[in-house]
Amino acid sequence: MSDNQRIFMKLSDSTNDQTYVLEQKTVGFKRLKPSWKKVLIVFLLFINGLSVHAQQQEGIHRKQLFDDNWKFLLGDTVAVSSKDFNDESWRKLDLPHDWSIEGKVNPKNPTKGGGGYFPAGIGWYRKTFRAPDAWEAEKAAIYFEGVYMNSEVFINGKSLGVHPYGYTSFSYDLTPYLNFGKENVIAVRVDNSQQVNSRWYSGSGIYRHVWMRVSNPVHVAHWGINITTPVVSTKKATVQIKTLVKNETTSTQSIVAKTILWNKSSKIAGKGQVQIELPANSEKEITQTINVSNPLLWTPETPSLYQAQIQVIKDKKVLDDTKTSFGIRSIKFTAEKGFQLNGKTVKINGGCVHHDNGCLGSVAFDRAEERKVELLKAGGFNAVRTSHNPPSEAFLDACDRLGLLVMDESFDCWKVGKNSNDYSKYFNQWWKSDLSSMVLRDRNHPSIFMWSIGNEIPERGKPEAVKTAIMLIEELKKMDNTRPVTSAIVESGKDWTIMDSLMDVHDVAGYNYHLYSAPDDHKRVPGRMIVHTESYPKDAFVNWKLVQENNYVIGDFVWTAIDYLGEAGIGRTYYSGETPGENWDNDMFPIHAAYCGDIDLIGWRKPISHYRSMLYNNNEKLYMAVREPEPEPLEIKTTWWSVWPTWESWTWPGFEGKTVQVEVYSKYPKVRLYQNNKLVGEQATTKDQEYKATFSVTYALGELKAVGVENNKEVEATTLQTAGNAAKIKLTADRKEILANGQDLSYISVEITDKDGIIQPNTTNRLHFKIDGPGVIAGVDNANIKDTDYYVDNTRKAWKGKALVVIKSNHHVGDIILSVTSDGLEEKSIIIKSTQKN
Repeated sequence: MSDNQRIFMKLSDSTNDQTYVLEQKTVGFKRLKPSWKKVLIVFLLFINGLSVHAQQQEGIHRKQLFDDNWKFLLGDTVAVSSKDFNDESWRKLDLPHDWSIEGKVNPKNPTKGGGGYFPAGIGWYRKTFRAPDAWEAEKAAIYFEGVYMNSEVFINGKSLGVHPYGYTSFSYDLTPYLNFGKENVIAVRVDNSQQVNSRWYSGSGIYRHVWMRVSNPVHVAHWGINITTPVVSTKKATVQIKTLVKNETTSTQSIVAKTILWNKSSKIAGKGQVQIELPANSEKEITQTINVSNPLLWTPETPSLYQAQIQVIKDKKVLDDTKTSFGIRSIKFTAEKGFQLNGKTVKINGGCVHHDNGCLGSVAFDRAEERKVELLKAGGFNAVRTSHNPPSEAFLDACDRLGLLVMDESFDCWKVGKNSNDYSKYFNQWWKSDLSSMVLRDRNHPSIFMWSIGNEIPERGKPEAVKTAIMLIEELKKMDNTRPVTSAIVESGKDWTIMDSLMDVHDVAGYNYHLYSAPDDHKRVPGRMIVHTESYPKDAFVNWKLVQENNYVIGDFVWTAIDYLGEAGIGRTYYSGETPGENWDNDMFPIHAAYCGDIDLIGWRKPISHYRSMLYNNNEKLYMAVREPEPEPLEIKTTWWSVWPTWESWTWPGFEGKTVQVEVYSKYPKVRLYQNNKLVGEQATTKDQEYKATFSVTYALGELKAVGVENNKEVEATTLQTAGNAAKIKLTADRKEILANGQDLSYISVEITDKDGIIQPNTTNRLHFKIDGPGVIAGVDNANIKDTDYYVDNTRKAWKGKALVVIKSNHHVGDIILSVTSDGLEEKSIIIKSTQKN
């Protein structure tokens, strides 16, 4: 959940600081005296339809963010798990945290090119907290959204268990081990030393949120709510709510389960209740069906959300109260009509993403995850594939809220591995637990329209792969049978038809880089539905054409939508004489990122992003960029995943008088190109020309102007202009006001321009950053995958005239001032307000 979906109400006393989380609406307030806070809580509960008394809150389910005030040690030592261990010398920090991104990329690091040459190792986290006496009559559990990897959690020296997989969420019951009214110590050992494990940057540490969950012994089970919408129309929808209620007492409990559905205007959309008897130490699933009139349907264009408030009540006292967001929508898949959302066929313009957030590493701050979704939406995507693991909860919340379809994926391998220390070591023992974690946690998200159980499984093409797939699918469908299941399959030099038996057990066949075979496959297997789970960026048009012309092909997911760390250089371009190809197993250092994304590491949309979006959308109709000229006698080479380096620049010193290629992408029938107000030429840009025109132009200083032509009239223009010498620093914040919660972010774009404000794309000025006020620099970047400077620092070189600074709030309000200096340029500052108001 992001902060704009929560109400944080803190009741401070001498023993505890509890955070009550109500997910009905956003309310910001300043610190109040405890008595006034209680008054405010009663008022808020009342306006949200919870007419209960303040004294009844002792039994209500509470979910407390547990991210603050941890101690950290990079390394391994004895007796760390002991409650009495002295950790005074350890580093103090707040979670989420990734220690790998703080380190230096180095070819000697064991993660190698696949992991981006970042450091890994072993780390310890400790936190001291007080468990109030009131908890003794309740149930307390600690919940980790994600720890990479091989974690072991201790409470007061007692091991609660191990969790190998770094991408799934897990929790432990603390109740039997707590010292009530006294201090307790949580210790977490994280072991990412067993390399190589991931095939991309993983990060290291407790990189997602941690929560303390406190509830009455009679409560809704963790992940015990399953909301579906079996009947959907614009006039009426049926919402089915299955709730697993647990009785962890020694006596039978007679309770009422009450459900209230709230719409986005905080009005009741429907309600119902049922009375049940729960025997001692038992659990029971309750099914309720509620009709909603004139529902607001969830789509990427109109992502309307509802909330189901579920109360467990005994003798008019609320024992448990939870809220779960959901959407009302229908999905259907057929070979005849493809993927239908609410009865309408939708073609998928999708992108694959890894989980990292560039210069922040794997840290899943809510705002970083939300921004990632914003970038995908701005890039024209309507769907994302979470390759090759479950994402953060904040990412899925943002997809729900902003409108992005999701293919939620579980594993990169099954029983046979791709690296010596990958998930194949744990699959046989852990697959069911990890698959359940993904599905039970994520199944209420309306954005998720497909599940994926794997990616390019090495044993594909063999009978054992089919058996494993059946096992996974059967288990998944016990938890959710409302969505189709796929996995990504690649040929790997074998007869493609060998994969038929594996594809046949999936609802939808996932093709990696093989969509060209779809027409022939359709003749062989007419009922097969196909989704292109991975594609080369350079094949955007041919894949778009196959998607548009064949209903049984529901869409395409490009590799990748956003650049990511690791898999070094698969999308790079290089000069003749350099190491060829895209195999990151070769020594690609200093390259440490992929560079195959439509969007680069600082959020800039590459030309291929504009082109792909034009194919699928109509909101952008004209774009111009220049193909990077070759520095003779060297030639520019590309990989399978790269496209020719093309830039929004008409500044090419040294190429005066030489011919350069100008690309214009257009949804207009024709385009014209002008150089310094003289017509260079006119070309058609229809579907037959793949909506592209390429002009050969003699480079000279000045201006290029591309014009879209319709009915012989010039209706839209875009320009590029030669930049002068670097003269100014320009700072632009994506948000000038952030929350003082220790986790909110502002992304500051840094541009070096000439005196007229035109970006100088050839400057590499060293930039220095200084922060004053209640904030810190969380990360810096410039999208140059060869730059080995630290990502957590106060300096960075510009690349292509750009850089990025990410500012993070602390827990205090006030003005955060970022000042940027560079030799020969005037200092520039920007103010970000840190506030408790949202």
